[in-house]
Amino acid sequence: MTEGTGVVAGDLPDELTAAEAGMWQAFRNGSMYDLSRGDAVVDDPHGGHPWGPERTVRARIVAWLLLDGPPALAGRVSALKLTGVRITGTLDLSGGTVRPYVELRGCRFDEEVLLPEARFTTLRMVDCAVPRLEAARVHTEGDLHLPRCRFQNGARLTDAHIGTDLMLNEAVAYRDRSGRSISADGMTVGQDLQAEMLQSHGELRLRGAKVGVSLSLRGATLDNPYSRYALNAPQLTVERTLYLTPAGVGSPLLSGTTPARGTRIQRFECRGGIRLDDGRFGDAVDFERSRFTLADDQELSLRRVHASELRFLGDGPQGGKVVLSGARIVSLVDRAASWPGPGNLHMGGFVYENLVPRGPFPLAGRLDWVAAATAEYAPEPYERLAAVLRAAGEDEDAREVLLAKQRRRRETLPLAGKFWGYVQDWTVAYGYRPGRAAVWMAVLWAAGTLAFAHADHPPMNHDAHPYWSPALFALDLLLPVIDLGQVGQWQLRGGWQWLAAVMILLGWILATTVAAGATRLLRRG
Repeated sequence: MTEGTGVVAGDLPDELTAAEAGMWQAFRNGSMYDLSRGDAVVDDPHGGHPWGPERTVRARIVAWLLLDGPPALAGRVSALKLTGVRITGTLDLSGGTVRPYVELRGCRFDEEVLLPEARFTTLRMVDCAVPRLEAARVHTEGDLHLPRCRFQNGARLTDAHIGTDLMLNEAVAYRDRSGRSISADGMTVGQDLQAEMLQSHGELRLRGAKVGVSLSLRGATLDNPYSRYALNAPQLTVERTLYLTPAGVGSPLLSGTTPARGTRIQRFECRGGIRLDDGRFGDAVDFERSRFTLADDQELSLRRVHASELRFLGDGPQGGKVVLSGARIVSLVDRAASWPGPGNLHMGGFVYENLVPRGPFPLAGRLDWVAAATAEYAPEPYERLAAVLRAAGEDEDAREVLLAKQRRRRETLPLAGKFWGYVQDWTVAYGYRPGRAAVWMAVLWAAGTLAFAHADHPPMNHDAHPYWSPALFALDLLLPVIDLGQVGQWQLRGGWQWLAAVMILLGWILATTVAAGATRLLRRG
């Protein structure tokens, strides 16, 4: 840089202010340069208290140190460690390689920070006020820590490569001109992405991002009343778990341990849509105790998501839709109250292998769950539920589900089909309750026996005929195909002929419905 012209390595440039000279020396020593005053109100980087020249350095001097700074003192490692410092001007490290360790705590930037395509070992900015962070394609070998930072015009981390962890715990990000709070499409994080208790005011974008271990949004608040999505993350890949769950407020460890008893809990809340379409999650997507407030045109969209487990255990969404079309889940852990009502749930092509309900979730409630997902009749959700219940050994429940499917299908049939459906339902419950056929047959047989005991029955052949048996005659009428040698041997007249015809018709109806039910059972529904 031009500032270094004529400066002997290690000498202080003449143009430095007193604050900058102190920073220069601290850099060579690798020590923390602290300009805070010890007053929480005065030292708040996000507050309105002015910071004068005594704690102000220029951004170009900071860049000079990071890109082409003096050598470390003997036996020391150079590093830029600042606390309570105001940095004026635009800090521009675009395309540069920063080798020293960088740690900024409680600092205030007057203008945006530009880091596109810059390379760092580790960069830590803690509790800093940053008008805007531009860090597309930034590369760190180690961590990128931005906890408790505030970004007044958003942050851009598109295609960034973070070697180990990205930390955004308790950060606050407001939307930029495009409506995005944090834009991180295509970002790669080697290990964990922690954004616990993050406050996002705008669209948080993680399209195509990849996280090597877990992504935690515990206790975060995502608020975007301006457009469709508060979290827009299609094709997101998380090797282990995505947490949209509560966090313990004030806990020294925000990342996953169960908070101690008495710890105040902050839930994950989202006011706006969530899009996780085509995501891949090695372990789980966890919605434990989460809250969603959706407009009518917004969705919690999990289309074609693949995960070992979906923990759908939050509060029922306020408005909007939940879409699971094409998703493939091994275990669905859910609660009856977590699902939306009829018309707001879509599950076409949703595949799950195990159901693990938390709390009461009776079969009637599960059937309502399927009905809520099928505003128009579709057999697939019923068949999937029946298959899962059957695999769990719940054969009786599986038959009830398939019976509900037939009754739902009946609503779509023309009048004749509905009539025939009701007949099958009343007689043998579409074959799923075949015991009913025996009951109906016994009732008709008994009624026919009593009736034909009083019938006039001259024989067809006076010379050779069997002994008259009203019971055998009634049974011969009821059993199609089988000939017991009674019906063709006796003459009936008048109303008795009509009664015989009705018995034959009812026998055929019972036989047909039993055969149809047996076929369904053989085909496993």
